[in-house]
Amino acid sequence: MKITVIGLGYVGAVAAGGLAYAGHEVIGVDIDCHRVQALSSGSVPIYEPGLEPRVAAGISNGNLRFVHVDEFSEHIGDIALIATGTPPRESGAADLSQVKVALDWIKSRSHDNLVVLMKSTVPPGTGCRILGEDLRGTDIRYASNPEFLREGRAVQDWNSPDRIVIGAEPGDHKTVEAVKKMHTGISAPFVVTDITSAEMTKYASNAFLATRISFINEIAALCDRVGASIDAVSEGLALDPRTGSRIYAGVGYGGSCFPKDVRALDYLALTSGVNFELLRSVINVNNKQRLLPLYALRSRFGGAISGLKVGVLGLAFKPETDDVRDAPSLDLIRALVDEGVEVQAFDPRATRTAARELPPSAQILDDPVEASAGTHALVLLTEWEQIVNSDWTEIARCMRPPRFVFDGRNCLSPQTMEMIGFEYHSVGRNNRPLPFV
Repeated sequence: MKITVIGLGYVGAVAAGGLAYAGHEVIGVDIDCHRVQALSSGSVPIYEPGLEPRVAAGISNGNLRFVHVDEFSEHIGDIALIATGTPPRESGAADLSQVKVALDWIKSRSHDNLVVLMKSTVPPGTGCRILGEDLRGTDIRYASNPEFLREGRAVQDWNSPDRIVIGAEPGDHKTVEAVKKMHTGISAPFVVTDITSAEMTKYASNAFLATRISFINEIAALCDRVGASIDAVSEGLALDPRTGSRIYAGVGYGGSCFPKDVRALDYLALTSGVNFELLRSVINVNNKQRLLPLYALRSRFGGAISGLKVGVLGLAFKPETDDVRDAPSLDLIRALVDEGVEVQAFDPRATRTAARELPPSAQILDDPVEASAGTHALVLLTEWEQIVNSDWTEIARCMRPPRFVFDGRNCLSPQTMEMIGFEYHSVGRNNRPLPFV
């Protein structure tokens, strides 16, 4: 098949590489000249393990090309796959302006039997509106095919997805078969449904996962109050098939999907006359959770933290990505700087992306030991292997008393850290009460 991928961000770049790897003829299109030039040379401007060699192989064997939107002058192919961004508006609603531009661009190049495939995350009901307004009077067919890629594991998720959801108009078997053909070589169950249900599946999936995270974090807070261990509790929950796989307490979720999608679903509920109180609580819990290290520092150092030097280890919202969109690190560092704290930070991959978002006074250093030097306290926010397996004895040596460590991902051993000489605090792991000085 010949497939044009419109939008070459995280989803579009992974889709283009995966489709080319499967043997399709793929053209990636974007409005960003620098992104197109980088990808054309085989260099992926984002960090996603396994993606760069896949893109390079696609270019080498002739299956993959990248073109600036203004220079595209050929047949658009069998499928036009939309992977543009849908960022949040101030209200929480999804901004579909990039999708609209992509649709207009496709319509100007449409032909018989063209399928528009929506990979971008759009609110339920969007596809039906597109068919009734944007594509009305055309021969273009439409389907929803939401993505469930996890940053840091996107290539593996493309190769081995849990499911492939296809939303199409009732009776449009031709479009469904075209989308199935696009996924040739991938073994996964197909969920074929109507367009709106496919769109809702994506939002419901992210909202449910966000709810689980906020739930375990609330249980962790209660564990600290009553003297229980969240590690034992979460392990016990995971063994019950009704409650799902194990989930870990910490400083909450971030990234490009969960925060914006949960807010967009809440906005959709409000504008549809549904009071989704549970979802609003999920948002509130997560907003509070990412500032737990700030509360802990205030408690440990007697409320006044101005003049402290604090190291922050981990800036990306999760390991194996350089993405800092809605990362807990950004909110925490901004709050610390506002309170007069001197911040030194480290991340193995997100230095460039974080530097654009952080206050100028926040230093980003080259390794965990350097970021810890002279600090009174450390906050661990991303469980990178390079951080977890650091030389913690050397880190303790170069810190100042009281050598306070807040483990925001519960990834270090409390016994080991205390034996080394740290004052160690984590999330819901039967912590000792924090002393005031």
